[in-house]
Amino acid sequence: MSYQVLARKWRPRSFREMVGQTHVLKALINALDSQRLHHAYLFTGTRGVGKTTIARIIAKCLNCEAGISSTPCGVCSICKEIDEGRFVDLIEVDAASRTKVEDTRELLDNVQYSPSRGRFKVYLIDEVHMLSSHSFNALLKTLEEPPPHVKFLLATTDPQKLPMTILSRCLQFSLKNMPPERVVEHLSHVLGAENIPFEDDALWLLGRAADGSMRDAMSLTDQAIAFGEGKVLAADVRAMLGTLDHGQVYGVLHALLEGDARGLIDAVRHLAEQGPDWNGVLAEILNVLHRVAIAQALPDAVDNGQGDRDRVLALAEVLPAEDVQFYYQMGLIGRRDLPLAPDPRSGFEMVLLRMLAFRPADVGGGPRVALKPLGISQATADPRPNPVAGTAVTVSAEPEPEPEPEPESVAVVAVMPQSLTAPVEIQTLPPVEPEAVVSVPAVPQVVVAPTAVVAVTNLPWEEQAPPVEACPPLAEPVAVQPLVEAVAVAPVSAMPQAEAESSSGSDDEPPLGDYDYVEMDAQAFDYDFDALDSVRAIEPEPQLAAKPATGLAADWLGLFPKLGLSGMTGSIGANCTLMAVEGDNWLLHLDPGHSALFNATQQRRLNDALNQYHGRELSLQIELCTPEQETPAQAAARKRANRQREAEESIHGDPLVQQMIQQFAAVIRADSIEPVDTQVHPLITED
Repeated sequence: MSYQVLARKWRPRSFREMVGQTHVLKALINALDSQRLHHAYLFTGTRGVGKTTIARIIAKCLNCEAGISSTPCGVCSICKEIDEGRFVDLIEVDAASRTKVEDTRELLDNVQYSPSRGRFKVYLIDEVHMLSSHSFNALLKTLEEPPPHVKFLLATTDPQKLPMTILSRCLQFSLKNMPPERVVEHLSHVLGAENIPFEDDALWLLGRAADGSMRDAMSLTDQAIAFGEGKVLAADVRAMLGTLDHGQVYGVLHALLEGDARGLIDAVRHLAEQGPDWNGVLAEILNVLHRVAIAQALPDAVDNGQGDRDRVLALAEVLPAEDVQFYYQMGLIGRRDLPLAPDPRSGFEMVLLRMLAFRPADVGGGPRVALKPLGISQATADPRPNPVAGTAVTVSAEPEPEPEPEPESVAVVAVMPQSLTAPVEIQTLPPVEPEAVVSVPAVPQVVVAPTAVVAVTNLPWEEQAPPVEACPPLAEPVAVQPLVEAVAVAPVSAMPQAEAESSSGSDDEPPLGDYDYVEMDAQAFDYDFDALDSVRAIEPEPQLAAKPATGLAADWLGLFPKLGLSGMTGSIGANCTLMAVEGDNWLLHLDPGHSALFNATQQRRLNDALNQYHGRELSLQIELCTPEQETPAQAAARKRANRQREAEESIHGDPLVQQMIQQFAAVIRADSIEPVDTQVHPLITED
């Protein structure tokens, strides 16, 4: 006997043998047991999830010799013939190969005849979305009211292509994709019954590669059995599918964790020997990071789908949560930018090096391990923290005698936001009156070098320090002693008033250096806003006509909105007026101010619109002449002005508005008043 593939050999023959799809099976079993049968069923879902299988089981349930039930006997002649695909009253149609309306009509010509052997004549139409629109139309009436002995079972992978008229005549059942857990469970049962050795890791690889399709999983299992010479081993399946060994993924993550640039490049070199899909490698890294994040939030929720649960939990203990999120986000962005790289490998390496170069700020309480040197030159890195955000300023000082008070000159050490390598700025103020200054130590000279570390406990904008008593005068310049607290200088009489107010310190002002940008004032820009208003006034509203529209001009006002014109042609017609009509010869006057838009094409389109509206050929002539009577554009402008005036009068006359003006000194902004019907097309002149 010839070999039968696993997908056909293990095709379910009853609802009990079905794997998954509980929501569909429950409805069908209850309907069959209670004899509440519909005449048309539609099964949707991706490939290999059981659409055709369920349809054949329903055909057995309806025609089994033991009676209509959800449990066909499976031993009667009808059940065997359906399983073997030779039951005469089960008509299986491949809609992909019979799409023409003639095929559908030929099929429906036999609907009226009673079944030959069974209780019902069952039409199973697979891939029904491939039928043509005429075929659907031919099927509509029969599908809605078929004979009592006919049942329709439709299956499709793309229900969006079905007309709503078909969907409304069927009971629709959406079959779900098979999760990897369900696929692995079924494969282990099948391989155990077939006495084929297997590894759990191999089944998980097959379950994920099947992508929700049980038939694909069975086909891949057949291929794995042949590849592994009768065994299903993880190494063979990984080689067959071309998937990545997770051990190499963990090698990359450990190199990132330790900050080992050399180990990271070596891991990429070993990956390159396998010629992998670098986008897929990055996806595997993201998958591991996702499982690590789950392990950090809920360790019990981590599955052992790839046999690496212990490694995931171990990585979750040593890798900080903020690093996991940071690496995951950077990997997502890297996958997006990978096609833009010169070659996939260099793009992948740059993503890893970017992860290595940038790290989230240390947060207390999270797990952290010591990192190896990154292999980057440390000569350009300054270990001193920012004096604004940190807690230390690095200065060097030589011990000298205490300075003597010298009120004639004052030196101020300004602790301002600086770069890591910038020295402390020293500013010397001119002599001032002694009574106007709070005495501070005189600092003739300051030497800056990264030797001593001095803690800064209070910043100038956080708290104003108490006055410091003057020191005795010095005989010679000395270096500054290590400061313990920042010195705040009181405003002097020589300062401008604005500087005095800003230096006094206010709780309402935010700390300096806490922003990445500076908010600019509109007054700082040299824009000419009056010039912008003049630009907006280039296109004025149409001027009011000298005379109201009468006669032919009034007829044109009523006719123009019915022509359905828009764009440049509509603008031309709206600024015309009808001057003469002699049979089929029409004469229009166009405002010369719109002559730049007028050409032969616009005249032809306007003429075509008139011909279509009147149903006959007209001859249209347009002359450039200022219309004396109102045009449609002028009529629309006049009505807009009237609506605006009425809206303003309504607002000004509202009692509530008047009360707010009187009680709260409210002011009405005229430019904010807009009629409620301003959305009406400006060329429609009807009230």
